[in-house]
Amino acid sequence: MDPHSSAQDVHRCDLCETIVQSYCDVCHVNLCTSCIGKHISDEYDKHKIVPFQKRRSTLIYPKCETHSRKNCKFQCKDCNNMFVCSSCMASKQHKGHNFVEVTEVFKAKKDDIKKDTKELENHISPTYEEIAFDLENQLANLDGGYDKLTTTMSKQGEQWHREIDIIVNKMKTEISEIKVKHKELLQKHLNDIKQIQSLIKETLHNLRKIEESTEVSPIIEYSSKIREFSKLPPKVQVSLPTFIPKAIDREKLYSWFGEITPLSTATEEIIFSQNPPYTSDRELLDEPELVATIQTGYEKLRCVTCVNENRIWLSGVTKDIICLNIKGLTLHTILTKSDSWPDDVAVDSDGNLLYPDSLTRTVYKVKSGQTEELIRLQGWKPIGLCVTSTGDLLVTMYSDDKTQSKVVRYSGYTEKQTIQFDDEGKSLYSENCLIKYISENRNHDICVADCEAGAVVVVNQDGKLRWRYSGHPSVTKNKPFRPWGITTDSQSRILTADKDNHCIHILDQDGQFPRYIDNCDLEDPFGLCVDNNDNLFVCELYKRNVKKFKYSK
Repeated sequence: MDPHSSAQDVHRCDLCETIVQSYCDVCHVNLCTSCIGKHISDEYDKHKIVPFQKRRSTLIYPKCETHSRKNCKFQCKDCNNMFVCSSCMASKQHKGHNFVEVTEVFKAKKDDIKKDTKELENHISPTYEEIAFDLENQLANLDGGYDKLTTTMSKQGEQWHREIDIIVNKMKTEISEIKVKHKELLQKHLNDIKQIQSLIKETLHNLRKIEESTEVSPIIEYSSKIREFSKLPPKVQVSLPTFIPKAIDREKLYSWFGEITPLSTATEEIIFSQNPPYTSDRELLDEPELVATIQTGYEKLRCVTCVNENRIWLSGVTKDIICLNIKGLTLHTILTKSDSWPDDVAVDSDGNLLYPDSLTRTVYKVKSGQTEELIRLQGWKPIGLCVTSTGDLLVTMYSDDKTQSKVVRYSGYTEKQTIQFDDEGKSLYSENCLIKYISENRNHDICVADCEAGAVVVVNQDGKLRWRYSGHPSVTKNKPFRPWGITTDSQSRILTADKDNHCIHILDQDGQFPRYIDNCDLEDPFGLCVDNNDNLFVCELYKRNVKKFKYSK
């Protein structure tokens, strides 16, 4: 991993390895304050030094083929968008022509690329994944369906004793041939889908490369493939043949034994929606219902995560993490590696327990009862984490000197994304070591409960700030809003624990506040999670209880 871009280290000067402050936007070199003079001291006079946070903001214009010392900052509309410099514009060749600034074309194309990338990532690629998943399921269930068919046929054959065995075998052969055709049809369609998925993946890879590029030519020459990929293939539904037994008549033994229906193939046209509307299938109840109270006996109960509807992992201010069933029976106990309490717990897509340890700067995974190191940081301490719908891991962390906080996305142990600053270079999160719990919404927004800032901070999957929520005016909720636990449900609602006001805030995906959960003597709510049925589990910090609520229909 590149040490200059790793979450495990700060960015450093390319000349002396001290902490970076500036950047040469022409040479693409990291610089500290002391090395700026050394870098610009050569004969090259085109250096451009910018603050490090604004790196790669300078466009690299094409060199003029006619006037070698000038850059082409315009295009001639009358000459097939030919790149031209200021001297070209004043020449006889382009007299009276219309020109457009390259920056305008570049910006428009950049916007198109961002839209295409988002369209491929959010809509087209997931749609193809669903098609492939459906075909894989059909293939996986194929043997079972045909096994049932041949079993039914065998039972009919047993009644006909020896004289029917030849016919049975003959018909089984026919079934096997149809099965081969069936499998070939599904496999062919799946292969076609996989090939398109491969092209989409390749296109996404290329888009990300040129999206980060500042080179004008490839950006302007970019041609969108959205129309090509948006034309979805028909959905294949191949029905199993059926076996229809008939009464015994030896004279017409073969024809009366039964018949096999031919392979039936149906196609269903898929209509692709560019912007699928947000719909709420589960409305909020007028009054949330307390379904169960689980007495854990756990000291300072802080974190909870669901394995399924009947099992949860819990952690508090102790070195052990416990797995309980819905009745409060302890199923498993895990001791932390450092004997310190974990700041958070999560479960990955395979059902393995994950927890961060700020003392060892490590995120651990517990698999088959064995604890293994998943991610080890340098200069940063992990505090909160969640597993995304795509299987990535989001980790909130703070620097050793407690002056910086950020969110980092990992695929396995590989860093994929860092979220720390807004478009103005200001920190998105409060710069302290307090726990910042995190959750991903159904629309891939990243939601952080920032207790010190007194806000829920929501960014999109690109790390761009969407909104902040700083509490709701209330006569009864008169203590400062300090959110702790946070979770999201199937309707993209966000729920966050307001411990000091003894309630849960429910927000929609755009940060609008519909109501609280504050009934059933809820006290000091801290950790939160929801199960697949949108039941809410709430840790009461000091009462050592987990309360299960039903809050939607």
